[in-house]
Amino acid sequence: MEHFVVSARKYRPKTFKDVVGQQAITNTLLNAIDNNHLAQALLFCGPRGVGKTTCARILAKKINQDGTQNEDEDFAFNIFELDAASNNSVDDIRSLIDQVRIPPQVGKYKVYIIDEVHMLSQAAFNAFLKTLEEPPKHAIFILATTEKHKIIPTILSRCQIFDFKRITVKDAKEYLKYIAENQGIEAEDDALHIIAQKADGAMRDALSIFDRVVSFTGKNLTRQAVTENLNVLDYQTYFEITDLILDGNIPKLLIDFNNILSLGFDGHHFVAGLASHFRDLLVCQNEATIPLLEVGDDTKQKYLQQSKKAPRDFLLEGIETANSCDLNYRSSRNQRLLVELCLMQLASINHDGEKKKDSNYIIPSSVFKKEGTKTHQNNTGKAPEQKIPAQEIPEKSIAVPQTVTETEEETKLPKINLQNKKKVSGLSLSSIKKKKEHELAKKDQTIDEENLPKDAFDEATMQKYWNKYVKKIEEGGKKILSAALGSDTPRKKGEQKIWIELANDTLKKEVERDQYPLMEYLKKKLNNYHIELYITINEDVEKQYAFTPQEKYEKLREKNPLIDKLRRDFDLDV
Repeated sequence: MEHFVVSARKYRPKTFKDVVGQQAITNTLLNAIDNNHLAQALLFCGPRGVGKTTCARILAKKINQDGTQNEDEDFAFNIFELDAASNNSVDDIRSLIDQVRIPPQVGKYKVYIIDEVHMLSQAAFNAFLKTLEEPPKHAIFILATTEKHKIIPTILSRCQIFDFKRITVKDAKEYLKYIAENQGIEAEDDALHIIAQKADGAMRDALSIFDRVVSFTGKNLTRQAVTENLNVLDYQTYFEITDLILDGNIPKLLIDFNNILSLGFDGHHFVAGLASHFRDLLVCQNEATIPLLEVGDDTKQKYLQQSKKAPRDFLLEGIETANSCDLNYRSSRNQRLLVELCLMQLASINHDGEKKKDSNYIIPSSVFKKEGTKTHQNNTGKAPEQKIPAQEIPEKSIAVPQTVTETEEETKLPKINLQNKKKVSGLSLSSIKKKKEHELAKKDQTIDEENLPKDAFDEATMQKYWNKYVKKIEEGGKKILSAALGSDTPRKKGEQKIWIELANDTLKKEVERDQYPLMEYLKKKLNNYHIELYITINEDVEKQYAFTPQEKYEKLREKNPLIDKLRRDFDLDV
């Protein structure tokens, strides 16, 4: 069997022009060489598979060329590669420093490429500092790493830093297309696009995936074969799911989601992909944003067609719903149910308020239709009386009149604008704000005060109900509030004022925070809705909570005089 060389090695760039997606860095290095402006310590950092080591090798070869050598000359005696992952001790760095002093035998520069430099130990970094700052004029250091944050600042300050970016999907796809043509492989544009997306910005990963898929399909690379081999959810799946959502076909939607799970796909991955699909549809609705869609030409036409069927409001709400499901997925105990609820909510966006067919529902709407409850229109255009059979009312339901007319409903029930009503999570900050606003609205309801009861009351009656309320909240577990209210006897001042004196500001705030239920209770019991509560602070009358031994003894003697006899009989000291 002939020896096979993987594409990542076979098509490794040999010149800066062959490097994919790093034009800014390659141009900077070429200009630095041409202008003799190259630093002696370089740091190449960035994600895996984006060309850091490749550029280091090309640079090492380029600076030693003077035009007289053969193009295939690799200057092996001038280039030294050190893997810091396995050579990370102080002794390894000291050995390297000893070699740096020796000038090159061939060429002009000795280049030291240290890969995965962040793996060096702290002591090795410190031993390397002086040489890195002031190397011999014939030495150049190129450090490469995927984790720049792990390198100590003293090393970073001595290097010229080059940040390599991820390879874009478009650049990766074009390079894969070039390789496929080189190998005589017929590849669909969408198939190469899926491979480029799966690589996640790493050209080496894209080439590895390409080799794997070619081994599976042979000389004909199709989108279906790629999705089957890589086990990814392709665009066609999301197109079909979106069509079902737009049609409101919930049963088929749940069946298709079950099939997706049975193929081994994760629900979290499915929801995230669905949100991205809605985003791509939204991008297609404006000509200015169509370039943001990174797909093949055939798939782009499908996006444009489906975007015409999807309203903009639906896509915005769909993205918000899918994103909310994505955020709550990890914390959910029933993750499958969470995704199914998300799909049902999405399918209901365009169908709220419309008459839906029974075939689009798991539970047909005919189940909810009872005899005698259907409303018919008469000649006047108004609905007649609705007769509700008594036997259909559940036992625990609230009793309602058996005859309810439209006129009575208009007079009794307030009209609520449901169009502007927004769903709010029970645990969100907005729900707490809504609850506060609701409570304040209840307190600030405008009432005709002149028609409210204003019966006279005496101080004794008020104190009696005050004490009953204190006892009630104490039994309910509000010990601090009951202690605050019971710390002083309330007094009546004037006709409508109740005055209480507390020992400190803490007790005052405690009472003020819960005074609304107290005043409602007193107003109801005294039949006077005009009374007001006034709270003052008098620290001079604050109760003493620390007693001297003599004061304790006096208190005990008041309760039991025999204690004094006991003290005298045994000649005890206080």
